[in-house]
Amino acid sequence: MEETTGTRRWLREHPRTVDGTVALLVGLMLASTAGIYLGALPAAVASVALLAPLAFRRTNPVASAVSVYAIAAAFTPMAHIILTPAIVAVCWALHSVTVRGPRWARRLALLGALLGVGIGSAQVTGQSNGGLGEAVSYAFFGTMLVLTVWAFAFARRSRLTTVQALEDRARQLETEHEQLARLAAAAERTRIAREMHDIVAHSLSVMIAQADGGRYAAAANPDAAAHALGTIAETGRDALADMRRLLGVLRTDQTDDDADGASGSTTGGTRSPERAPQPASGDIEQLLEQMRESGLRVSLVRMGTARPLPPGVGLALYRVCQESLTNVLKHAGPDPAVTVLQQWNAASVVLEVADDGRGAAATSDGAGHGVLGMSERAAMFGGTLVSGPRPGGGFRVRLTLPLPDRSER
Repeated sequence: MEETTGTRRWLREHPRTVDGTVALLVGLMLASTAGIYLGALPAAVASVALLAPLAFRRTNPVASAVSVYAIAAAFTPMAHIILTPAIVAVCWALHSVTVRGPRWARRLALLGALLGVGIGSAQVTGQSNGGLGEAVSYAFFGTMLVLTVWAFAFARRSRLTTVQALEDRARQLETEHEQLARLAAAAERTRIAREMHDIVAHSLSVMIAQADGGRYAAAANPDAAAHALGTIAETGRDALADMRRLLGVLRTDQTDDDADGASGSTTGGTRSPERAPQPASGDIEQLLEQMRESGLRVSLVRMGTARPLPPGVGLALYRVCQESLTNVLKHAGPDPAVTVLQQWNAASVVLEVADDGRGAAATSDGAGHGVLGMSERAAMFGGTLVSGPRPGGGFRVRLTLPLPDRSER
């Protein structure tokens, strides 16, 4: 099979060598028909001269057809002697230029072949002293032969055009598929980077706040220091589990299956962190409890009737709340009071995180991307995010996400 494929490839890559060899062999074979009248050498020369231009019939079909037609016209006085080689050469050139030549060339080639049939039939009939019936017979069969060759060539051209169009379409689809794959990969990297930022920034902020508090309380209150260390450990474990769950999507199915099989004896059938669900709006209360354990005074206010959220919206609410509370730990100052409002409206859900800390007086190193990430999450679901200092002091983040109308469900 490989040898056959290699041979075909070589034949396609060397058209002039292949066509030249075939034309030479056919010319020598047809020389025997003319050799009866001219002798072997003159017949071979005449036949090979007619068929030689066909060596470049695929690489330059127009020039090949013009050369064949010109040589055939030059041998018109000997039409009855080299009739068979001339017919083969002209029909072969007509086929090639019709398949691969431009429109004007194939039309002129057809007209030239028909004209040659008329001239040749008259010349042959005159030299053989035949009557009108013989001339008509030569013209009829010659015309049918030319039209048949042209029809087959036109069908071949249509097929090649269709195949070329399909190949171009396949290449275009492959290119589009690669572009979509690259865009999807870029979007996935952005999503993972955003999630990693929220997880790491929040967890590290809590751990740093607890470490600072525990360091100051270690001498006066060892129990408070121990509690701070416990909170740091618990926050670190939660962050590690979140990162494993997030990065678990990058593993192959085989790797996941192996991991499940290896951990099955110890987990007792429970889901691994990689397969645990992403947090949603229902996990906000657990998040606030974690923040209270770290020493932050935070309260939750719910308004309206909660209802199921579209995919991704619950995660967006959770991450915006998490990032807002992380910013409170970083910038609000000592012992701020925080209020988290979750309001359910008919067409939207609102999350507001407000504190009474430093507000506009808070300093920032400018290296964070928290507000930008929250804005991107809001825009992803067609919502809005407004953040800034409050008039009475403190800072507020307000997220509004649209919800589908219940009547449309």
